[in-house]
Amino acid sequence: MQFFSIENYLRIISGQDRTPRAALLRLGLWPAGALYAAAMVLRNKAYDWQWLRTEQVEVPVISVGNLTLGGTGKTPFVAWLARWFRRQGIRVSIISRGYGAEEGSRNDEAKALEWALPDVPHLQNPDRVTAARTAITELETELILLDDAFQHRRMARDLDIVLLDALQPFGFGHVFPRGLLREPLRGIRRAQIVILSRADLVPEDRREEIRQRVTQLHPRAIWAEIRQQPTAWVNAAGDIRTLESFHPGKVLAFCGIGNPEAFRRTLAHLQFTLDAADVRVFPDHHPYSREDVTQLTRWAEQMQAETVVCTEKDLVKIGLTHLGRIPLWALRIEVSFLSGLPAVEAALRPLVERVIRNRESG
Repeated sequence: MQFFSIENYLRIISGQDRTPRAALLRLGLWPAGALYAAAMVLRNKAYDWQWLRTEQVEVPVISVGNLTLGGTGKTPFVAWLARWFRRQGIRVSIISRGYGAEEGSRNDEAKALEWALPDVPHLQNPDRVTAARTAITELETELILLDDAFQHRRMARDLDIVLLDALQPFGFGHVFPRGLLREPLRGIRRAQIVILSRADLVPEDRREEIRQRVTQLHPRAIWAEIRQQPTAWVNAAGDIRTLESFHPGKVLAFCGIGNPEAFRRTLAHLQFTLDAADVRVFPDHHPYSREDVTQLTRWAEQMQAETVVCTEKDLVKIGLTHLGRIPLWALRIEVSFLSGLPAVEAALRPLVERVIRNRESG
């Protein structure tokens, strides 16, 4: 039922559902979206006019975020950024709020990043300023990456990077709950870099259309396009299979991420043919229970699957190599730039130089 409720909600707010009932629901959601948009505008003005205080920390800070709810591919991009600074010899920590984590636990982004970046600390705390100061004083961090923090304005940052999902860049044009925007589109003007993620999943003319819209909103923004590049299949034991060597028979897929359609399309690009009955979708940040695992196992057995696949975010939460006797594998995704890499690196290098100056003066 969760799958259908999510799908139906998206069909309603996108306008795909043209029934009278859907039209009435859209009309009913509009006032709530308008109120939320007004609240976000007032909050941003309060920071712009310094009615609300912004706090500075002692090291450079980069924020990576989005304008929309749901997944835009931030986790692999944050991993790319962390690796880029590590190659420059910079000690990096990732700070996030920990949205979707159970009490005393860590959320799926943190677990996935820790798996991919064992040498990069990841601190989760609703008070991100406190977490950043802990990273600086106790872990000797030289640069902070704020994950999912574009709307978090309490901590000052040196660079704001916004990711737009090429499949749904503008949240159906409305603020939540009427659409998927976290704030009105003009908020993008606070960013110095705008990156179109999953750009390979849409035609070039659509990418140009999105770029032109962003240019109208924010002419000075650095523009780049990336793809989420599948690189390997991994399991919970740490085994790795190359894309070329992974050719199971009957495959089923499931995920609990913000943009399940992107996962479906990636599997299709890898030549996996999946019907609607072959895919199960859970809500974003879904905490898999024992009952969920039992139901997934029963489903896989009934469908006579030879292999079940998911995302790394799902795998790190389930932590199993098999569902019953059926192997469970996750698709590893990394970022690959299609355009704009030199401009992005040029924006990052001054922060490297600042870290080096801090070392010399400290």
